[in-house]
Amino acid sequence: MTEKELIFKIRELRQIKPREDWVSLTKSRILGEETFAKPGVLSIFPFQYKLGYAIMAFVFVVFGAFGFTQSSLPGDLLYPVKKIVERSQAIFVSEKGRSQASFELANKRLEELTKIAETNQVKKIAPALEEYQASVAQVTKDLVKVTATTSDPVVIRELAERTQKLEKNKEKLEQTYGIAGLEIKEGSNPTKVLVEWLINDLEKRTLTEEQSLLFETAKKNYEAGEFNESLEKLLFLSSPGSENSTTAGQ
Repeated sequence: MTEKELIFKIRELRQIKPREDWVSLTKSRILGEETFAKPGVLSIFPFQYKLGYAIMAFVFVVFGAFGFTQSSLPGDLLYPVKKIVERSQAIFVSEKGRSQASFELANKRLEELTKIAETNQVKKIAPALEEYQASVAQVTKDLVKVTATTSDPVVIRELAERTQKLEKNKEKLEQTYGIAGLEIKEGSNPTKVLVEWLINDLEKRTLTEEQSLLFETAKKNYEAGEFNESLEKLLFLSSPGSENSTTAGQ
């Protein structure tokens, strides 16, 4: 065979196309994929299949990590991830429900402190206290917005009940484990915000003589910085039927 004939034969070989089923089988073996699809289907989209599996695996890993972070505490490696998840969830909370969500978060911070105290993880107390103080500051910030836009005493009463619950949880933690540093910082007192709203609201009402005496006592508590005592009296005065049992609140 001459050189020209050999070149001609090689060119003819280039024109020969392999069968589609052979191409599909070969590619699946090389890429390590198994399929029962029709010949030619998987061979067209091998990269898309691999990408899909990778995305699914990533989603499972991420959601698994998020679930694991829920038990993390301030000072833990995964705690910043937990806070990122909380902030992302807050995006979907309505303006009306934001105040309630901030109360729930503050109570969660107290639960974290309780776990730290129960397990005697002393090094984590300081960062946990910082997280708690930050959450209370957010509660106060949200309450300022609510009290500036509402005239409904029922709404204020509900917020006051949440405030009292938060205070009771704090006192329980202080008494049970003797943790110091839970005092609310100046300018971040949610009880004070509610007391001021109730005082302004009651000043617009017509009070009986007994109610007026109790109201003056509540204002004195407020001026003395005794916000919890003041709040109890003001809530009593603003409740329906208080004119019939004013002496009970004194």
